[in-house]
Amino acid sequence: MMQPGLVSVTFKDRPCEDVIHYARKAELKAIEWHGRNHVPHGDLEVARRVGQSTRAAGLAVAAYGSYYVLGESEGRGLTFDTVLQTAEVLETPMIRVWAGNRSPEDTADDRRLAIVEDVRRVADQAAQKRIKIVLEFHKDTLTQTGESCVALLGDLDHPNVATYWQPMPELDVIQNLTALRMVMPWLAGLHVFHWGPTHRDRHPLAQGAADWAQYLAEAQVCPGRLNVLLEFVKGDTVEQFNEDAATLHRLLT
Repeated sequence: MMQPGLVSVTFKDRPCEDVIHYARKAELKAIEWHGRNHVPHGDLEVARRVGQSTRAAGLAVAAYGSYYVLGESEGRGLTFDTVLQTAEVLETPMIRVWAGNRSPEDTADDRRLAIVEDVRRVADQAAQKRIKIVLEFHKDTLTQTGESCVALLGDLDHPNVATYWQPMPELDVIQNLTALRMVMPWLAGLHVFHWGPTHRDRHPLAQGAADWAQYLAEAQVCPGRLNVLLEFVKGDTVEQFNEDAATLHRLLT
């Protein structure tokens, strides 16, 4: 089952109450909360309040977008203990993390090993709280491509690690579909947007509806609940978000 929702970083400069209102009015079902502006790491009172407000509005907390960078954040003052405690109070089923901050070809062997060891550690910790670790599928990380993401997940072979997927703006629909098919065994959700030819060039989701119809048809065979979350919109406007949400609903039906 696909659960349509919103990544709150889309409206990172707006208060949580507004984000909840936008998601509810657009008839979405869930929110992935931003770990900087909306639910800061370690602010347990905010985490508790935001989690309660989300559920009171009839929405699910899809995930905690922690911005924890594997192999890096601990050394820079952000401990996973803090992230996990915040996620637990938020009552989220998943924590999104980043697989380093360099492309696979620019990641030295020792750095890759540190990332693998870190994700195993945080996955074990999160499993104790029944929270899943989900990798961001993103450029300049070890999950930059379908091949590199599968290689990392295969090396890990950990039952508590999954991945998101999103299309890469510089690739065509066939190339993106190939990457999606590769990561399907580990897929926990999709970040939905229509950009191109670069990540700076945003367009209405309706203009990419034909591509997204193919992506969603491919992903719908995944068992269980799959988060399908709008992330960023053209011009950062509520009006465009509402249009994109309407497009997403049409695609899902």
